[in-house]
Amino acid sequence: MRKKGPLEQGCKERVNACVDVVLSGVKLLQALGLDPGNGEDHAVLNSKKDLKEAFSHFMQKGAAAERFFSDAVSFHHIAQAASEYPGAQLYVGGNAALIGQKLATNPHLKVLLCGPVGPKLHELLDDNVIVPPESMQETDEFHLILEYQAGEEWGQTRAPNANRFIFSHDLSNGAMNMLEVFVASLDEFQPDLVVLSGLHMMEGQSKEMRAKRLLAAVTSLSDIPTDIPIHLELASMTDQDLMSKIMLQQVFPLVNSIGLNEQELLFLTQSAAGPHASLTSWNGVPDVGIVSDILFWILKEHGRTTDKLSDLTRIHFHTLAYHVLATVDGYWGNQIAAVAAGARVAGTQACATETIDTDKVSLKAPLEFVTSQTETNTKISLNPGEPVAHWQREGISFHFTPVLVCKDPIRTVGLGDAISAEGLLYSEIYPQ
Repeated sequence: MRKKGPLEQGCKERVNACVDVVLSGVKLLQALGLDPGNGEDHAVLNSKKDLKEAFSHFMQKGAAAERFFSDAVSFHHIAQAASEYPGAQLYVGGNAALIGQKLATNPHLKVLLCGPVGPKLHELLDDNVIVPPESMQETDEFHLILEYQAGEEWGQTRAPNANRFIFSHDLSNGAMNMLEVFVASLDEFQPDLVVLSGLHMMEGQSKEMRAKRLLAAVTSLSDIPTDIPIHLELASMTDQDLMSKIMLQQVFPLVNSIGLNEQELLFLTQSAAGPHASLTSWNGVPDVGIVSDILFWILKEHGRTTDKLSDLTRIHFHTLAYHVLATVDGYWGNQIAAVAAGARVAGTQACATETIDTDKVSLKAPLEFVTSQTETNTKISLNPGEPVAHWQREGISFHFTPVLVCKDPIRTVGLGDAISAEGLLYSEIYPQ
């Protein structure tokens, strides 16, 4: 990311960091003695039965999701079984840590990670990721990543594509315990960019604690100098009150950029009665016109306009088949390279290749689409020679690119964070 020149000093990361235990979801549930059954979503997981039902629900849709597991003893038993399962792998986890880890692969960048960092996570982090002593803790927070492959079956459930289901009993990230460390380190580190994540983890907190910590977060964000851009990475949520009253009304106006996927975008418009809020779920590849309408509404109603003081001017939307970068005119540049870089890393990281291997990827994006389902629209046909399509709507620019989707992904977790990180690296923000 650059203002007038390349980003040189570094990026500031917070709030959530953990160790991801990645393994086959079906195999773990079988090892726990759970039988397949009907799928059902649960806002909070209170038992192994809730876990298997929620996993089946999202596996049937092929959709990513994240939930809080309330029972500490039961979660510890499941986590122990997962970490000891043959083939289970440990990775850096948490949106902030994952984005920081991706940015740290650039030798010109230094990343300060403020999140609960235990010994295992510290061992896994890149050398360019700096962890303040106050962020270190004696034990790690573990998140369980239950992956499934395209076409994989469990009982009557069949996954239409590869994805993952995430759950944890993570109290440190949910309480945003590193908030004060983050604020205290700003003056010394002098960041060029702040990346914020982990607000979704607050769903495991009481309403009183949530209100208290969010007020502190909003106060901290308000104290960040206005010339330092702030990017907020969203994640799976179930509490509509948290999304509508806090995200849209309190946090969004204080950040310059957000990153989100199709599940988070739909939940956002449902929570705030936005366009297409009656849509209960996506049917296959999300309709580009509907996505465009919701992105437009967010920036028009909650972003920077002539009569609004909001700082929000950029949204990076990513779904399996395509990405869209929406920006308020006059604030951002280099959008073509930014959205293309995000799509490229989606294909290479999922397949674990250095470059796109055409034998290992396929095109799932619509070859033709309309730019809106509510207003006068334009029909756009994909041009292989110029794969980034562009259109404008009332002072907002949209850049669309298809993704070359990995046929047999090695790993699905962290793709959204890698996409957002690459998009930020190639973005240019204009001084105001």
